[in-house]
Amino acid sequence: MSRILSKERLSENVVKLEMDAPLIARKAKAGQFIIIRIDENGERIPLTIADSNSETGILTIIFQEVGKSTFQLGKKKAGEELADLVGPLGTQSEIENYGTVICVGGGIGIAPIYPITKALKAIGNNVIGIIGARCKNLLFWEDKMREVTDELIVTTDDGSYARKALVTEPLKELMESRKIDRIVAIGPAIMMKFVSLTTKPYNIPTIVSLNTIMVDATGMCGACRCSVDGKTKFACVDGPEFDGHKVDWDEVLKRSQMYREEEKIALKRFERGEA
Repeated sequence: MSRILSKERLSENVVKLEMDAPLIARKAKAGQFIIIRIDENGERIPLTIADSNSETGILTIIFQEVGKSTFQLGKKKAGEELADLVGPLGTQSEIENYGTVICVGGGIGIAPIYPITKALKAIGNNVIGIIGARCKNLLFWEDKMREVTDELIVTTDDGSYARKALVTEPLKELMESRKIDRIVAIGPAIMMKFVSLTTKPYNIPTIVSLNTIMVDATGMCGACRCSVDGKTKFACVDGPEFDGHKVDWDEVLKRSQMYREEEKIALKRFERGEA
């Protein structure tokens, strides 16, 4: 059992939970994830760790309500407990002093890019952050990203806040005007695909996270099977981070849609109070 210490709604469908998880918080590294099970009948939900504090034992997760289980999790309140909380899992991010690094977070991807940005900055990298969302209401943690970057660029697709642009636009401008040594991008699969396509001509190492296609998160179900450099990989046990230039993005995009109809059915049943 793990107790929820606090809950905050960051936007209409984005929720932040702080959990009492001292053992996980003590070991968690940037890029790793946990598995949550809401109750004994619940499915396993893999969620990337957004922040952790080894001294207080507090683990922070941020998730978007998109399916039955995440909507159910979003209804939980501070003081309530979850049946299971397991982690940290997955391979931690490669954190070295590369020089100048751009960290790109799109939508809910702002949450998992934060600890990576923080770790890269802590060891002396010059870190430029780019965060974007469809509109102002979907942006969050701008202040926290400013704290861990030397420069932060904010974009919205509709121009409702900051610069009207996709994240790839300022990214391309930066690559054309400065020496960039590494890029890390996390967000929707389609965003990561186009970030990778944008950076490939410049031959700049580009790291992406395929956490969004994970289901079981132990390598057993095969839902996150993907092709990287022509080889079969599993996002949960081999990643979740990979070289974005070597990922078969068409395959990843297909996998992200695999259970769309089943998710719709489960959510409708949950809304009707049937499950």
